[in-house]
Amino acid sequence: MLNAVQNGKDTDVSDDISKLPPQVQERLLRHQQLQQSLQSILVQKQQVELEQTEVEQALTELQKLGDDAVVYKATGSLMVKAEKPRLTTELAERKELLAARVSILAKQEERVRSQLKEVQTKLQQDFTPISQPTQ
Repeated sequence: MLNAVQNGKDTDVSDDISKLPPQVQERLLRHQQLQQSLQSILVQKQQVELEQTEVEQALTELQKLGDDAVVYKATGSLMVKAEKPRLTTELAERKELLAARVSILAKQEERVRSQLKEVQTKLQQDFTPISQPTQ
């Protein structure tokens, strides 16, 4: 179980959270969910960008070869002989698909970051003590 040190005492974090108003508890949960979503989106985006780079490198290498060059493509755990023009077309289509996927993930990332910022702002307001008038 998670423990936090507060004013020199060990306190159970879940006990502290349960003392918060339900609205604040919901915001904390939403904040955690948004952070997880953002992390997932960033991982997916990184993987797609990596594949996009690999496809671009393959296309660059194919362009250096003549149309009659013998080329192979990986199909599962096999290398299969392929025609350069057809393989070039397949890779170009894959590149377009990956670019669209990166674009979608970037929009999702932007939306989740915006939602996360909004929830963080509300949480800061929830946890900011009301200023006492000076006497």
